[in-house]
Amino acid sequence: MSLIRRTRNWLVLSGFFCAIPLAGQTPPVAPVIPHEETRFGTKVVDNYYWLRDKSNPEVIKYLEKENAYTASVTKDLKPFEDALYNEILSHIKQTDLSVPVRRGDYYYYSRTEEGKQYPIRCRKKGSVDAKEEVLLDLNELGKGQKFVGLGDFVVSDDQNLLAYTIDYVGYRQFTLHVKDLRTGATLPDMVERVDSVAWAADNRTLFLTTEDAVTKRANRAWRHTLGDKDSEPLFEEKDETFSLGVEKTRDRNYILLGCFSTDTREFWYLKANEPQSTFVLFLSREKQHRYSLDHRENLFYIRSNKGATNFQVFTTPDDQPDPKNWKIFIPHDKDALIQNLDLFRDFAVSVEKSQALNRLCILDFKSGRWSTIPFPDPVYAAFPGDTPEYTSTVYRYTYQSFVVPPSVFDYDTATGKSILRKQQEVPGAYQPSQYVSERQWATVRDGVKVPLSIIYKKGFVRDGTRPLLLFAYGSYGAGMQATFSSSRLVLLDRGLAYVIAHIRGGDDMGEQWHDDGKLMNKKNTFNDFIDCAEYLIREKWTSKDRLLIEGGSAGGLLMGAVVNMRPDLFKAVHLAVPFVDVMNDMMDPSLPLTTTDYPEWGNPNDKAAYEYIFSYSPYDNLHRAAYPTMLLTESLNDSQVAYWEAAKFVAKVRTLKTDNNPVLLKMKMDPAGHGGASGRYDQIRDRAFEFAWLLNQVGLTK
Repeated sequence: MSLIRRTRNWLVLSGFFCAIPLAGQTPPVAPVIPHEETRFGTKVVDNYYWLRDKSNPEVIKYLEKENAYTASVTKDLKPFEDALYNEILSHIKQTDLSVPVRRGDYYYYSRTEEGKQYPIRCRKKGSVDAKEEVLLDLNELGKGQKFVGLGDFVVSDDQNLLAYTIDYVGYRQFTLHVKDLRTGATLPDMVERVDSVAWAADNRTLFLTTEDAVTKRANRAWRHTLGDKDSEPLFEEKDETFSLGVEKTRDRNYILLGCFSTDTREFWYLKANEPQSTFVLFLSREKQHRYSLDHRENLFYIRSNKGATNFQVFTTPDDQPDPKNWKIFIPHDKDALIQNLDLFRDFAVSVEKSQALNRLCILDFKSGRWSTIPFPDPVYAAFPGDTPEYTSTVYRYTYQSFVVPPSVFDYDTATGKSILRKQQEVPGAYQPSQYVSERQWATVRDGVKVPLSIIYKKGFVRDGTRPLLLFAYGSYGAGMQATFSSSRLVLLDRGLAYVIAHIRGGDDMGEQWHDDGKLMNKKNTFNDFIDCAEYLIREKWTSKDRLLIEGGSAGGLLMGAVVNMRPDLFKAVHLAVPFVDVMNDMMDPSLPLTTTDYPEWGNPNDKAAYEYIFSYSPYDNLHRAAYPTMLLTESLNDSQVAYWEAAKFVAKVRTLKTDNNPVLLKMKMDPAGHGGASGRYDQIRDRAFEFAWLLNQVGLTK
């Protein structure tokens, strides 16, 4: 039950005094070339539509001028950026090893080496002390490349073959390769634009999904037999709001083909040991019915939201899957969202969320008893780990918090004890006892209580004079977790508090939390963020002139919306890969994610939806106002949020703002993706620049 649909999501690595441009540091002026459209009888003019044409040399020249301007304005920050880079690096163990995971006779793990950008994927046979076998060295694969992104990494059941996908441009455009692990040879089987992969039980048949070349929607499923020149088409998803994905159940009995929309799902299944058979429909799609499918001991397990906002789980015999045979396995709980179900031969794990915190509930099938793994911190993050073996008697999970580094545990289902296998080492004399995390609740304008996760270093005084960085996302039902960040230490050690606002639009407080922050309820997301900011000011955690805010992707939309609504409330804003040209992009069905995002934002071909989206779209609602200082970061090859969104926003806001605060654009022109650079040192360098910029906004440059 683990297939996840791709969204405009941004993975955060962490999580100047308002400088007036100096003489000779005049920002670029984008030419005004009006582009007119008529929508619902109204003429709409976009003066910067021309920036969408990446093939136009003038577009590239303009972006390079923006980069040059940003470099000029921030050149005095370079020593501070370098110092932060070295400080962040000092908290990272550069040569390290993951906890090995057993799969059959092999132990799989990855390791890093100091000075190398990418991890090395390895295994050992029989024992963790055996001779190492390197499966995939991304540093070698990436020689001569400026970007290396690993997608799927799937080993065949007999563990002789590795299917993996790789992207060298940052556009999430993955190519499938198959490696024979016995000989080290890469087989001639290569498929372009692969989105997901699963092996059949015969160790020679692969099931694939591929994406449309223009929209990047995974819309076709294939069967590929090793050695064949072509793949056999199996399924084409015609509905433009759906995408496809394949995976294999942990018991290795079934291949699942999922059809995913934001609010609706459908599954087909095929026996893994009968790869030439035909996929069978499990349950036809029904609007707003989301279900997931898994298998154990002759039963299908169905996680379903039908009549259960927070989902419930049913079982049904695999030879009689009709809904009339479904039996409740886990009932609905209005106070706890069932996020996932991990199935094993002897036990099951229900991954749940309540009060913006995850919990792991274990069922012993023999005794019928449930138990919940206890966690000590007031705010924390707990995730299922990697436990591929269906017959395992231990369950691996990871635990971390704002103060506790990522820790890998094995839960022994026989004893009920958790065994620590490894806690991530944090060099640089890190002392968890020097930091405090807590949970606060902000009552927002409609009476709803929104949770806030907060961390600060001991000595922080709530007197309204301290700087604070407020982060939020609030879309796609993606709740934010209170994870550890070694890079964030450079902020905390300089006296900042860091806060996550668990605003509506995520699933932090259950699935209703998502429903209350999407479609025609989307403005709740923005209002929640503003009200949380005002709560922090009112409770003297910070002040307007010390409040920094940050969000990425759909969280960048949030940043753009709130600075339009309350430009007076924030000192400085970092908009990362920001989805700010919402209206124009949602009107273009040829763009990646547009049609599959209709159930999240609304279909603008409907007038009511169009008017609602238009009323908050950041680019369309820029107006004459004194805006805070802003930094927008983006990648030219970003497939999830087009590069031009940030470029157009910057060009337009400069013509309207009434202040002297700089608005900066930093565009990665080299291959990079939605998450920025692929190499770990490059990522740290980017974060050091962003933190140097943020800290300088509140006068901290040492």
